[in-house]
Amino acid sequence: MLTPAQTAIIKATAPVVAAHANQITATFYPLMFERFPEVRAVFNQSHQRGGAQPQALANAIIAYASNIDRLEVLGSAVAGIVQKHVSLNITADQYEIVGSCLMEAIGQVLGDAVTAEIADAWGAAYWQLARLLIAAEEAEYTRKAALTGGWRGARRFRIVEKTPESAVITSFRLAPVDGGRVMDFQPGQYLGLKLTIDGETVHRNYSLSASPNGQTYRISVKREERGQVSGFLHDRAAVGDELEIYPPAGEFVLTDSAAPLLLITGGVGQTPALPLAEQALAAGRRVVYVHAAINGTVHAFRDQVAALAARHAALRTVYCYAEPDANDQPDLIGLLDQEQLAALLPPDAGTEAYVVGPKPFMAAVIAALTALGLPSGAIFHEFFGPKEAVA
Repeated sequence: MLTPAQTAIIKATAPVVAAHANQITATFYPLMFERFPEVRAVFNQSHQRGGAQPQALANAIIAYASNIDRLEVLGSAVAGIVQKHVSLNITADQYEIVGSCLMEAIGQVLGDAVTAEIADAWGAAYWQLARLLIAAEEAEYTRKAALTGGWRGARRFRIVEKTPESAVITSFRLAPVDGGRVMDFQPGQYLGLKLTIDGETVHRNYSLSASPNGQTYRISVKREERGQVSGFLHDRAAVGDELEIYPPAGEFVLTDSAAPLLLITGGVGQTPALPLAEQALAAGRRVVYVHAAINGTVHAFRDQVAALAARHAALRTVYCYAEPDANDQPDLIGLLDQEQLAALLPPDAGTEAYVVGPKPFMAAVIAALTALGLPSGAIFHEFFGPKEAVA
């Protein structure tokens, strides 16, 4: 725990660090990757090049320092970090690497302003958070390993099905090489994949797109322009190939509620929504399933959702195409806006909305739902990548 004197130093110096946070993180990552190239694998390098990862870390440093004496307000953020770290199999020794490089970056940027007392206080603050995360992650690793079909670390899976779902999305059915069971998961969660592509180890997270069955997992991957991993999976990965998989993780899961559910997805955002819809319908909830796509050629899972609707009268589907082809027959045309969402939003008290898709799409939808009076606590969203403000 920080001493009162250290806490006072953090609070006093937080504005200075905040003013230089972007410069600190821009110094930190190249320093760490040069000194410890082995950690590059757990960072998506496209997020590095685009500046999203350094910006997200800068925001996190500011939030932590600003709330150093009331860490309880960071509870949900910490829970999200734990889940992401578990999906990447982050270990305690990696905190040593991050800590040493972060403190060196602070020293390089702030220079002589970092006295011995300030360095000591910020080092203590870092390890206060690090120990909290290490303990929470260890508890989660242990919990998952104890589950039926559970495991810890990487487990080898084989691709047993590869199914095109649209012009840009392909599903991969994965079965454990050891032939054992696989742990159940909560719909809305994701898998961590560890791959070696042309000699380079990379990690990615992909939502589980089918409900748990105890035997296999399914992920559905959109081909991204210049996407290293998505391109590999689409073009080179084949049935029979093996991948290393970490246990399911994530907190984008349904609340314990019987209220109507509004699922709003854009593009490949459908992937977690499919099992979420199945879970909600099985629990007797009414579901409005809204999907936005450019046109029918890139609209995946339409037959699967239609089959689900045929079994459940409580499911309503609404499809919106931004640029429909001549043969498309969407329910809505253009971009989802507030007026369209107003007509789709169930009037029931307690209605919850789950939103998944590209960041601009989610920002627009969340803003519209908020303007329509849906409380922030009833709007949930999933965003892969560094934690950034969506709305």
